[in-house]
Amino acid sequence: MEQPFNATLTGTDGPVNGIIKHITYGGYKKAYQFKSLDDTLHLTIAPDASGNWQKIDGTEPYLFGWVDEMAKQITNTYLFG
Repeated sequence: MEQPFNATLTGTDGPVNGIIKHITYGGYKKAYQFKSLDDTLHLTIAPDASGNWQKIDGTEPYLFGWVDEMAKQITNTYLFG
């Protein structure tokens, strides 16, 4: 099982620090959840059938760029970490 890791997303008021972890979510085997340290932001993403990352759950509002930021950090950590 992949280990959780510290991550940062770019917020409108500055960086949002949190933890990304691999989770089981519905039928998604490769779902990942970001949970901010202050517990104000939750974002769950997973790749679709074409391999494109998408938001599948989370708090609102959220920034669309966070999906790409998370995907990049996930890829860099688990493939190149």
